[in-house]
Amino acid sequence: MKQIILSITLILTVSVAIAQSKQEKAVAAVVEQLRTAMVDGNKTQLEKLVTDKLSYGHSGGKIEDKNSFVTNIANGNSDFVSIDLSEQTISVSGKTAIVRHILKAKTNDGGKPGDVHLRILLIWQKQGGQWKMIARQAVKIV
Repeated sequence: MKQIILSITLILTVSVAIAQSKQEKAVAAVVEQLRTAMVDGNKTQLEKLVTDKLSYGHSGGKIEDKNSFVTNIANGNSDFVSIDLSEQTISVSGKTAIVRHILKAKTNDGGKPGDVHLRILLIWQKQGGQWKMIARQAVKIV
């Protein structure tokens, strides 16, 4: 009897770990889609990846909503030439995912080249079967 209970417990534990891993992979995939859309300035893709209630916090304190975030990326006001992400962690709890990573980017905002080095916190929410970013906050790494 103990062996049966132990076997069932092991199967359930492995099943939960696999399911969590699939969710984390799905979140990692949308983070990559966001990175690519930001570099490409892809308005359509950006609009698909974020919620209507987006709160996008910049390291300098500026807060943008969905419209200003998408518009500024798409029109080149906030122009990412390249974005590299590292040290990414993903934690999924139900329909919410927390992503943290380090972002290093080359920018060309308003024709002015620059380098950005930030710690990023992203909050993703599963809506209609799709992961969408609901919040982002950046902090400068000095």
